[in-house]
Amino acid sequence: MQEGSSGLDAAIESLLNTEKQCRLAGDVAGTRKAAVDIVELCFKDGAWKTLNDQIVVLSKRRGQLKQAITAVVQKAMEYIDVAPDVETRIELIKTLSSVAAGKIYVEIERARLIKRLAKIKEEQGKIDEAAEIMQEVAVETFGSMAKTEKLAFILEQVRLCLDRQDYVRAQILSRKISPRVFDADTSKDKKKPKDGDNMVQEAPADVPSLLELKRIYYELMIRYYSHNNDYLEICRCYKSIYEIPSIKEDPAKWTPILRKICWYLVLAPHDPMQSSLLNATLEDKNLSEIPNFRLLLKQVVTMEVIQWTKLWEFFKDEYENEKNLLGGALGTKAAEDLKLRIIEHNILVVSKYYSRISLKRLADLLCLSLQEAEKHISDMVNSKALIAKIDRPMGIVSFRTAQDSNGVLNSWASNLEKLLDLVEKSCHQIHKETMIHKAVLKA
Repeated sequence: MQEGSSGLDAAIESLLNTEKQCRLAGDVAGTRKAAVDIVELCFKDGAWKTLNDQIVVLSKRRGQLKQAITAVVQKAMEYIDVAPDVETRIELIKTLSSVAAGKIYVEIERARLIKRLAKIKEEQGKIDEAAEIMQEVAVETFGSMAKTEKLAFILEQVRLCLDRQDYVRAQILSRKISPRVFDADTSKDKKKPKDGDNMVQEAPADVPSLLELKRIYYELMIRYYSHNNDYLEICRCYKSIYEIPSIKEDPAKWTPILRKICWYLVLAPHDPMQSSLLNATLEDKNLSEIPNFRLLLKQVVTMEVIQWTKLWEFFKDEYENEKNLLGGALGTKAAEDLKLRIIEHNILVVSKYYSRISLKRLADLLCLSLQEAEKHISDMVNSKALIAKIDRPMGIVSFRTAQDSNGVLNSWASNLEKLLDLVEKSCHQIHKETMIHKAVLKA
């Protein structure tokens, strides 16, 4: 073993001398070949520790050429997967990562090394450590990295943050990706580089396509918004997934997604965005394939009071089927929220048809007690979803909108104008009748 080791040391020493001569002479090809030969020699001999040492030595040699360091790092990266054990693999990755740190010409290689190391840590069950490692790299600043690889890297960072339930950092990282980037035409990006421009490297084969990355992005955002029970944003995410061509063409894929869109639309609080999405979804031809959900959306859009008990009896089975897909923890909360949305819908319907109504009659229409009806109206007024006043001693709810002084003056002016118009028309009619009467008398 000692003879083999001394033979390896002698060969390395010889190659180091060759590398030095080429480097001092400015021979790029010769320096690169000598450096790569040293790495190959250590690998063939199975001397992993020597390999790590030589990589560090080569990177620290005086006036070392960029091309040589790049070639060494790229060559050594090929040996990571064939390392005898996990510890050797981690040690090699860490060595290469430390060599590549701070060198802009091997920043992509370093990002790929960090991603591999994070994957190993995750397989070992060290999610927190994997997330910390991944967050060290800011790939959005890498000019020569392919767009899809950048997106895949950031999405991996977001996923690890969600896995460790660090929702604040997950949101910050997700904002590095603009949703518009998924709609870009990739064929337009392939322009001929000018002289002096950085060449954009091709993405590795294991990086998903842009449309696949779009699906992953929105699935991760659904996980994030589910944490806050932000139903409208979850619905918008599913809507974006639904628009992906590969999903829209396959009924087996789009049917469950369209069902989720309908559920989350009904669960979302009433506002202009929700109303717009609701009407857009109703116009979707595919909705006719799931008539129960079309009926559900129709009921919510129609300005009529919905009986909660009848609605729940009709849709309970559908809801139970969907419960597992919506997620166990969300199931009970979603059922309560669904009832709340129906009550809010009914209050809005009543406010359209009544300017004043007794609290007892309103409670009867909503199938609630007086205290519950009062609580729901107060909550809606607080959230600015409704304008109302409750006269508690009289037990009357007024839905009239409070006008400011300008509004009152304008309405008075309008009423006076109408009154004067009516007086003028009346005078004209009286004058007309008088003239006709006089003409008849003369005749």
